[in-house]
Amino acid sequence: MELLLFILIAYGLTQILVYSDMPILKKLRPTKEALYGYGKVFHCPMCMGFHVGWFLLLLSPWTELFNYELTIINMFLFGCLSSGTSYILNMVFSDSGIQFSQNIEMSKPTLIEDSQNENF
Repeated sequence: MELLLFILIAYGLTQILVYSDMPILKKLRPTKEALYGYGKVFHCPMCMGFHVGWFLLLLSPWTELFNYELTIINMFLFGCLSSGTSYILNMVFSDSGIQFSQNIEMSKPTLIEDSQNENF
């Protein structure tokens, strides 16, 4: 249950930091070109999710929602967990609901006569 709470909190915080229209966050969020191109981190749910993950682990001793041992390895692993789940949830859910797309690859139909001629 703690892990599920961690994932949902990380996803929520990532969404707020990347997409929020709050004036204070819009003012603090750098452009993609800022910081020698590293401003892209603030516009990418996968990138921001990683940083949210290790930051939330730092808050672990002060919350009763989740409590994990604070180590460098855990910081890296929870950053990766937060990054992956934030990206996946971001791709599945949007403002317009659940996203569903189907990729269909079209191929040229072959005639039976053509395939028999290729064998000879």
